[in-house]
Amino acid sequence: MIAAVIILAALLAIVNMIRKRALELKYALAWIIVLILVLIVDLVPAILNVISYGFGIATPVNTLFLLAFCFSILLIFILTVTVSRLSDRIRQLSQAVALNEARIEQLARELAEREGQK
Repeated sequence: MIAAVIILAALLAIVNMIRKRALELKYALAWIIVLILVLIVDLVPAILNVISYGFGIATPVNTLFLLAFCFSILLIFILTVTVSRLSDRIRQLSQAVALNEARIEQLARELAEREGQK
């Protein structure tokens, strides 16, 4: 029951962070799904035995570690893809800013030349 209370508190914390816009829903969704699944396994431990038997794993604890490892690898992959996209976007924005600054400097020089000719 202690684990269930901790899981519910974590769920409430995540929902609160989403509500305050401190965490985006697309990133929190994986955590919400995992916490709900862990809550179900906590409340009905026989499910872990069935999953262990289905995978042919000797002990349910090993199944739990395998599932946690798979979740971690999936999360790392998703975050790596996100970082790659953001890095590319930052590069594009930096190039656009540099081009805009060059254009502003060019327009400032042209304006100074026109004022100097008057």
